[in-house]
Amino acid sequence: MHTMRTLLVIGAGDVARRALPQLRRSWRILTLCRTEEAAARWRALGALPLIGDLDHAPSLARLAGLADAALLTAPPPAHGRTDSRMRKLLYALAKANSIPQQLIYISTSGVYGDAGGAMLDEAAAIRPRNDRAQRRADAELQLRRFAIARGCALTILRAPGIYADERLPLSRFATAAPLIIDTEDSWSNHIHADDLAQLCATALRRRSGIRVYNACDDQPLPVGMWYRRLGETLGLPVPPQLPRDEVKARVTPQQWSFLAESRRLDNGRIRRELAVRLRWPSVLDYLDALRRDEPRRSAILASYAEIR
Repeated sequence: MHTMRTLLVIGAGDVARRALPQLRRSWRILTLCRTEEAAARWRALGALPLIGDLDHAPSLARLAGLADAALLTAPPPAHGRTDSRMRKLLYALAKANSIPQQLIYISTSGVYGDAGGAMLDEAAAIRPRNDRAQRRADAELQLRRFAIARGCALTILRAPGIYADERLPLSRFATAAPLIIDTEDSWSNHIHADDLAQLCATALRRRSGIRVYNACDDQPLPVGMWYRRLGETLGLPVPPQLPRDEVKARVTPQQWSFLAESRRLDNGRIRRELAVRLRWPSVLDYLDALRRDEPRRSAILASYAEIR
């Protein structure tokens, strides 16, 4: 009898939850959950939850030897330049005779740093400019070393801004923090959470080697255009646009770190090698569909009212 292989999900969040229906067709799913509440939610979705905490190494000991593959979507800690959670996790996984033979990791396109609007493919050097991106670069390096030492397949999905109905940057409209004028604006890239979930599931078909993918859609956009189109679609007042230097002086360092970096990502490799058809090739397609869907727009605006 064909026994189902076991997938360990570390980072039981939104993208993993979206991938679950597709994953359950071919995998037995274990998920690491911090709380009993989270465990109950994942059990209801058909996964087998394990209680543990990436910040508490002893709680991870039970993960050794359980899984044939691992989907890693947990974020690094909020501070520092290294990912101590990844270190603890890989240490725990290495303690068994059997190691997951496939690792899928959702990283960030932030590891490329600022490219001045240039088009980047996966061969571009990484130049993380802030601690947040540096922690991701550290996690990527740890995973590469682990995969090389133990001969397992590793897929790194470098995701840009992840969006969905429940993941829109509505707080920017509530605070009216300014945007950069068109002539000086930065380029940004996007991926719908459902499309990223599909990429995770598809990447599990890769059985050998180490491969990096720009996990983004087909159409980079200036940041201001994305906010303008989103505001128009939802009927929200669009934040003012100011010269670049003025914006820098007015927004928080955290906001500026997102606005300052400009790059356009080439996603040709996911099309050629993973043969994925994106449901939302551009955020503009998503916004067109949203414009025609009154119930969904109302639900999003109700959540906006709560933010305010």
